[in-house]
Amino acid sequence: MQAQVPDLPYVGLWSRLEGFRHEELSRLVESRKAVRMSLHRCTIHLVTARDCLRLRPLFQPVLERGFETGSPFGRQVAGVNRKALLDAGRALLAERPLTVSELGKLLHEQWPDQPSEPLAYALRYMEPLVFVPPRGIWGGRGQVRTTTVEAWLGRPIGPASTLDDLVLRYLAAFGPATVIDMQAWSGMTRMREVFERLRLRLRTFRDERGRELFDLPRAPRPDPETPAPPRFLPDYDNILLAHEDRSRILGPGRHLGMFSSNAVMKGSLLLDGFVRAMWIPIKGTLVITPFGDPIPRREHTAIAEEGLRLLEFVAPGEKHKVTFGPPD
Repeated sequence: MQAQVPDLPYVGLWSRLEGFRHEELSRLVESRKAVRMSLHRCTIHLVTARDCLRLRPLFQPVLERGFETGSPFGRQVAGVNRKALLDAGRALLAERPLTVSELGKLLHEQWPDQPSEPLAYALRYMEPLVFVPPRGIWGGRGQVRTTTVEAWLGRPIGPASTLDDLVLRYLAAFGPATVIDMQAWSGMTRMREVFERLRLRLRTFRDERGRELFDLPRAPRPDPETPAPPRFLPDYDNILLAHEDRSRILGPGRHLGMFSSNAVMKGSLLLDGFVRAMWIPIKGTLVITPFGDPIPRREHTAIAEEGLRLLEFVAPGEKHKVTFGPPD
């Protein structure tokens, strides 16, 4: 689950699972059976402990590339020996979880001629780390601290999963999809040869533009007329990031990342399977802002019912209502 913001995976699971409760996931995080860590596209995801150990080494090249060329930090500490830096940071983080600021100051003592923040972010990108509770528990607050996977789980990273398995899992969730779709979702490159290796195990299609799509042979492919009821998704939900061609779910000109810098929870509303509006809870009121055309009144009742369920999940016990704002 996409998890830059700690509470958002809870909403994503609530939208997908009947009867999901906050404490179910909070217990998994507290008991270290689920962890938040950097993976796809160098962003934070919530994964099982097993996937943490198997997927993290698979994404190591993505994260190393992200540090060296995709961020300013690699250039800022270009003269620092990477192995020595990672060894030093690993030892510090194994002692106790640290914030970026705390880790940077300690590393700066060893490299006094280097800026502290990029030294710390070298570990954030390139060393397998987990974000420790209370952040990641529903409503948990506190500073953002990390420690090493081995210190947290008591096991070393590995053995790595395979690229074949990653492609099959991706298609199980998001197929039919193109090779470029999978690359955009994962942050990986040169995946064509993996798809070709798997071709005889997959089923292929052509979309309206003639692009080749891959899927699992027995994957569900509902009839186009199958009803798709309203669904409220958290911001940065993986379904919004699963394809390079985001017109499959987003309208023209619409962007990802509606989450505001002041940490107000926001998200997207799916109608008939497409993002049609943004939602935000304000003091027990769910404010829905349509994109483009207003939402037809005949759809308001079903949306409001689902919206009240969402409010009861994110703010239980309060007085709730759903309002429809003017189009954005």
